[in-house]
Amino acid sequence: MIYTITFNPALDYIVRLDQLKTGTINRTTQEYVLGGGKGINVSIVLNNLGMDTTALGFIAGFTGEEIVTQLNQFGVKENFIRLREGLTRINVKVKASDEETEINGRGPIIADDELEALYKQLDTLTEQDTLILAGSIPSSLPSDMYELIMERLQHKNIRIVVDATKDLLTRVLPYKPFLIKPNNHELSEIFGRTLSTKDDLVEAAKALQEKGAQHVLISMAGDGAILVAADGTVYTSPAPKGTLVNSVGAGDSMVAGFITGFEKTGDLQEALYWGISSGSASAYSENLATLTEVEALLSQVRVN
Repeated sequence: MIYTITFNPALDYIVRLDQLKTGTINRTTQEYVLGGGKGINVSIVLNNLGMDTTALGFIAGFTGEEIVTQLNQFGVKENFIRLREGLTRINVKVKASDEETEINGRGPIIADDELEALYKQLDTLTEQDTLILAGSIPSSLPSDMYELIMERLQHKNIRIVVDATKDLLTRVLPYKPFLIKPNNHELSEIFGRTLSTKDDLVEAAKALQEKGAQHVLISMAGDGAILVAADGTVYTSPAPKGTLVNSVGAGDSMVAGFITGFEKTGDLQEALYWGISSGSASAYSENLATLTEVEALLSQVRVN
């Protein structure tokens, strides 16, 4: 089973308009509400690709139940902890023709016993399972939440994937995550300098491996992706051709695609192809990647 954890899920209220004018009334041309959060996105794409997955984390109030309703419609299994108080946050994403603006909510308070309930769920995982930690940590939880989880599970031989930024990512490296997925900009932030060439990125990935990471998957948007494997082998893949429609969820889709490809084939190059195809399929669509879309792009990247 592939489990994902989303500590800070949200209902994304997405509106499109021709132009955003502050200080006055704006009329939308399109609007929709999507349950989101990095781990949730990963589970949706995993499910779309035919993988067995369960979404874990915390939800609260009617906004949280709407996320569950949407996951049920996708056919995704969930085992969220229902919080006693508060509401799952609402994020407002305004997409105008010339700019995008986001207003993100804070989210509910998570009590100690509610966190303990999550720990008890994780204690049931075995070496046959994969755990994906993705996204931010709410202010009501310890900032070293990922470290605490990985320390708790480190002797169970669970395959753990971490998709996070800055300190949240670098602090888990001593626990030897199976895969980390920074993009080229996030790597530049970690090392405090612009990493613009393939050699720069590979060097940075190997530096993270020296600190404990096994495989390092680097996404580069339209420039494709690089995988630096645990044995030092460097794999590359171009991005398939397409028109960018919506970049939200593309990185999450890449993680889902990579794990799918690896589970299906055990081959790292093929896993990379699945990853870049899944990320691109989401970027080229209003919605998250489907199997049909991914398979169409797979044939393109394999040829290239």
